[in-house]
Amino acid sequence: MMNIIFYHPTFDSKQWIDGISKRLPQAQVRAWQRDDMQPADYALVWQPPQEMLASRTSLKGIFALGAGVDAIITQEQRHPGTLPAGVPLLRLEDTGMSLQMQEYALATVLRYFRRMDEYQLLQQQKQWRPLTPHQHGDFTVGILGAGVLGSCVAEKLIDMNFQVRSWSRSLKDIPGVKSFFGEEQLYDFASGCKLLINLLPNTPQTAGILNTNLFAHLREHAYLINLARGAHLVEGDLLRALDSGQIAAATLDVFIEEPLPGMHPFWSHPRVSMTPHIGANTLPEQAMDNIAANIRAIEEGRAPTGLVDLTRGY
Repeated sequence: MMNIIFYHPTFDSKQWIDGISKRLPQAQVRAWQRDDMQPADYALVWQPPQEMLASRTSLKGIFALGAGVDAIITQEQRHPGTLPAGVPLLRLEDTGMSLQMQEYALATVLRYFRRMDEYQLLQQQKQWRPLTPHQHGDFTVGILGAGVLGSCVAEKLIDMNFQVRSWSRSLKDIPGVKSFFGEEQLYDFASGCKLLINLLPNTPQTAGILNTNLFAHLREHAYLINLARGAHLVEGDLLRALDSGQIAAATLDVFIEEPLPGMHPFWSHPRVSMTPHIGANTLPEQAMDNIAANIRAIEEGRAPTGLVDLTRGY
């Protein structure tokens, strides 16, 4: 018999407890409550309170219940000791998120490529004015982040005949994608990009990467899509780039403060489109399949997938 504890500030705990119990009949699964010091072999968490995990050094694994692990690592940075030393942290890999990101990215890229955003503005002005269409050969898409999500988005864009390049921490080999890597190649990557998609993990090294210096290296009147984290974007720099025309338009799914404050200038800016952090939601059934498979692997002495390197932050 194994014991599993669950904590998420917004998820339906019953759905997850029932789902994990069905997949792992040998497990006792419970929602963690404050002062719960009963034994646990695994923890399924998002934004865990410091006291939930700090003393649980006997855990075999901690599973993050969202895209990325920055919420958990940030908690550790703010309150050292939140994560018990030596216990592996595992992230969800894909579990339906890649398809969602593909849909969002492709829909937004095509909206800008076919100039639908500009036609919407012309409609509001009651102007009937055909615009010169963009051409595939002159509309290079750059993707920041070439992991599971970034590579899946790149593959879909290649299928649509776009020129695609990527930038990541290390050299990647994605068929049809020109790979750039390392800080020294960032501006070479940006040079020539007409549209930039951000899918980077949130780490101290990537915070504020969407800034004036990067925007200046993009093609004039470039487009920005931020699907990663609000911390990547220097918001004032984007507003200035929009007002100068260096950035023609931006679509933002993530923000430094969520929900976005009602007085924030993004709400009313005519060249900013927003969605409320819905780019890729955690799909419970697929996520539980992934977690259960990883727990079985650990129990059988096999290597799990999605192991996080805490020094890199992903």
